Amino acid sequence: MQAQKEAPPDMQCRDKFLLQSVKVNDGLTANDITAEMFNKEAGNVVEECKLKVVYISPPSTAQEGSEEGPSPGVSFSDGKHANAAEFASGARAFTEGLEAQEISSEEKALMTKLTEEKNKAIQQSNKLRRELDLFKREGSKSGGGVSFMFVMLIGLLGIIMGYIMKKW
Repeated sequence: MQAQKEAPPDMQCRDKFLLQSVKVNDGLTANDITAEMFNKEAGNVVEECKLKVVYISPPSTAQEGSEEGPSPGVSFSDGKHANAAEFASGARAFTEGLEAQEISSEEKALMTKLTEEKNKAIQQSNKLRRELDLFKREGSKSGGGVSFMFVMLIGLLGIIMGYIMKKW
């Protein structure tokens, strides 16, 4: 990507970064990593997280004497398996990275709201995953066949019916 000369007038950015990760064996070096390892169609489990670029206006004191445009920031737009701790540490690192820049109360409220929404989404995802596991376990327990007690009951009824039919 090439750096922009100036920020767009509406401060909207469509740039995104896709982070991918895969589980590898111990002792693997950077030279051993291939593009095939990130191929989902080959049966590999690939974790993905999309990072959306967000422009943040610098504080008014920083604009004086500086010709730089807004500084780019990062927000999570899709993290299937990210957990609340990872998100919080990322948000904290981003906030600390702003160092001297002042954050307005509106921006802080927005960051807090987004963090809460992310945490709720993660909790809901984990709850649905647990429910799915529970359904899978319950489905595997029920063999889907006829129970032994039912077979015994039918056999006993057959014997009784046979005995009654012989007597007539």
